Amino acid sequence: MPKETILVVDDERLVRWSLQQKLEQWGYHVSLAEDGATALGRAQLDNPDLITLDVKLPDMTGIEVLSELRKRNVHVPVIVITAFGVVDDAVQSLKLGAYDFIEKPINFEKLENALRNALETRRLRTEVARTHEIQRSEWSVDHFIGVSDHVREVIELIRKLAASEASTILIQGESGTGKDLVAHAIHCESSRREGPFYAINCAAIPESLMESELFGHEKGAFTDARSQKRGMFEMADGGTLLLDEISEMNLGMQAKLLRVLEGQSFRRVGGVKNLSVDVRVIAASNRNLEEAVRSSRFRQDLYFRLAIIPISLLPLRDHKEDIPPLLDHFIRYYNRRFHKNIQHLTKEAEDLLMNYDWPGNIRELRNAIERVMILAEGNRVAAKYLPIRISEGGSLPVPLGEGSENGGIRLPGGGISLYEVERELIRQALEQSRGNKTLAAKLLRITRDTLRYKVKKYRLE
Repeated sequence: MPKETILVVDDERLVRWSLQQKLEQWGYHVSLAEDGATALGRAQLDNPDLITLDVKLPDMTGIEVLSELRKRNVHVPVIVITAFGVVDDAVQSLKLGAYDFIEKPINFEKLENALRNALETRRLRTEVARTHEIQRSEWSVDHFIGVSDHVREVIELIRKLAASEASTILIQGESGTGKDLVAHAIHCESSRREGPFYAINCAAIPESLMESELFGHEKGAFTDARSQKRGMFEMADGGTLLLDEISEMNLGMQAKLLRVLEGQSFRRVGGVKNLSVDVRVIAASNRNLEEAVRSSRFRQDLYFRLAIIPISLLPLRDHKEDIPPLLDHFIRYYNRRFHKNIQHLTKEAEDLLMNYDWPGNIRELRNAIERVMILAEGNRVAAKYLPIRISEGGSLPVPLGEGSENGGIRLPGGGISLYEVERELIRQALEQSRGNKTLAAKLLRITRDTLRYKVKKYRLE
């Protein structure tokens, strides 16, 4: 590990020499400057990890040097060296962002502790910044894969929601459609990106612990509460909280959640003090919450609070035009991960993947490609490496009225346009339901959002 560099700025030769001896003894690399102008040049040339800065310099004050460093976007920790009892200089330096100040004559034990703490703080901040940068790179909406109208509409909605002040957002879609990816993208594209992102799976937390997980508890609030605990809302202050599978939350907890969403304040379990937070709540569900409301399994008032701006993610089978770009993406990803050089899939494998219904959606597609990339040899992926459920072939919709003797559906000998078949079935469902999209969606065994997408796709408005 390379030595950390400390820039020592002092006009007294003896002080510079003594500081250099101690710092090198402690394992640091040292750079020296005897005045403000030299210090500013060294700060940009040597890129130090920390600066010790004397307040009294021949050409300018240490306060002026510190101010100029900040103007030049040099944000390394600065420990100011002041004369004994000069409080004003110390206060001003701290206001300008100095980490700490040391009085002369220098107490080297105190200086060593201040250096260690300042450098540790810098390392932590650098690591946090690097983590945020990686998250932005990994979860950026620019990395969304797809060519369909649906994907373009979702990307546009993510950008609008991220730029808004919306405090609650609802994402609905089948398992594997990318609800967590959308939630992360909203967070990373928003002004909250530097804040925390926490996620909790409501189906994985026992009912008896849910309130404590969300809101925390005070010491002694219940038998096992041996110490105070901060809840998810408190930890996510200034950032985003994802409540995944919110349909699994019981009705009593839903009522408490609604109160928090309305007031952005809560009490820890066993607490008497209201805690205020600024949290964007993203709720996700793989179940239709409207149906859950109708069956009294989900509170209507909470649904209306969450669904101010809903995002509906279609199942992959309803936008199969996105499968080829997803395949390219996963192949490139697993080539890097497994150190392979797979170029493409065989025509047979591609056809099987396009014809499969993908009940597990994009997650299932990714897992299937991971499997074949592990097993495949050479530079092509053959159909034999696909999971059996896929290699046996997916079912294709075919026209009604061409039934076999047992009442099934069969493909005409001359073939048929799948596009026209689906368009005609949707047209008939709309006609039979007299334009009622909810009823038409039930006739076709699809969600209303899927129907709306297909009506637009086939220009059946």
